[in-house]
Amino acid sequence: MTAFSWVSARDVIVADGKRLEAVAFGPTPDKAPTIVMLHEGLGCAALWRDFPERLASATGWGVFAYSRAGYGASEPVELPRPLDYMTREARLSLPQVLERIGFERGILLGHSDGASIAAIYAGEHTNGRVRGLVLMAPHLFTEPAGLASIAEAKRAYESAGLRAKLAKYHAHVDNAFYGWNGAWLDPGFKSWNIEAFIDGWRAPALVIQGADDQYGTLAQVRAIEARAPTAVTSLALPGCRHAPHLERPEATLQAVANFCAGLEEQDSRESFTR
Repeated sequence: MTAFSWVSARDVIVADGKRLEAVAFGPTPDKAPTIVMLHEGLGCAALWRDFPERLASATGWGVFAYSRAGYGASEPVELPRPLDYMTREARLSLPQVLERIGFERGILLGHSDGASIAAIYAGEHTNGRVRGLVLMAPHLFTEPAGLASIAEAKRAYESAGLRAKLAKYHAHVDNAFYGWNGAWLDPGFKSWNIEAFIDGWRAPALVIQGADDQYGTLAQVRAIEARAPTAVTSLALPGCRHAPHLERPEATLQAVANFCAGLEEQDSRESFTR
């Protein structure tokens, strides 16, 4: 399978049988560590706005973002999604994405659903390529308030103009929305829980949570702190809801850049002592 053409900055890759749109900034994976960005449940590559490019500039690392199947300009998925769709993404699609881009070392940066996918992947892969995790508004389990907000999103989509807004970014907008919303509002999803994957982490994590996040509370962060066998740095941002990179971009950018710098320092120390 043809690899992603980093030089062109925008390209298409194939993972788990689906054509996925992708963008890249900064140096290639053979020249510097890579930040792989995993978007939220209604996100896509374009909805990161300018954050990937700014992140590449702030860190000097390569930054790769893509739209998962069903989102953005990527191919659609069959609905309804299975309730373990995030686990399947971590096991079936993400490994192939990393292979296509020639990922050698770096971090997974996930937001919301993307953070959950990153957490699952890190719990099952211990080869050392993933040097760290940045999890923004991660979901490990469902919460009543979060499910209520997701139900409200359905009302907004069907009667309050949310569909038209999302259609600007998603070629298959109903596929994107109902793939996410339908799974989360399925009665069987109330028991969804991925905390056990944290036990397998072998890399440190930065967890960023908006203090006013409508989809999840600090209980998600506390669960990570209590269970992770690796170092966890937590940042709760006041006046921020579900999207730290958009609502508090400077604080979020600085926190991620500092985290990456710390990983580089650690790698340098380990290389010096070998």
